[in-house]
Amino acid sequence: MIKRLSHATIYVLDQEQALDFYINKLDFEVRADMTVDSTFRWLTVGPKPQPDIELVLFAVRPSDMLDEAAVGHLRAILENGGLGMGVFDTADCHATYAELQAKGVEFLSPPQEQPYGIEATFKDNSGNIFSLVQPR
Repeated sequence: MIKRLSHATIYVLDQEQALDFYINKLDFEVRADMTVDSTFRWLTVGPKPQPDIELVLFAVRPSDMLDEAAVGHLRAILENGGLGMGVFDTADCHATYAELQAKGVEFLSPPQEQPYGIEATFKDNSGNIFSLVQPR
């Protein structure tokens, strides 16, 4: 029986730049950073208050898993901001919005009242779109 989701993948254009964004702008922590089979970097991060989830920062480059055509498609989607990756909860959307904006995070929309709470949307430095939600 499945007990929980432990990892989720976020496609990134550059792992080092993504690592910098998630650590220095979102204040996440590194959960794993290792090289597998001397070529594949397994890099995961997560929000400090939530130790049971790892977000895999998966480099979009040719590999056993992605051929050149797939890489081209993924890069185009990311660069056009076409991947909505998830929702991050916060206790105070307005305060978190101000804090992240001061760190240079690009927001697509400011905090707005929604039926489910207060939501703002932002992009990471690879083009992935996230919601920032203060639930009701």
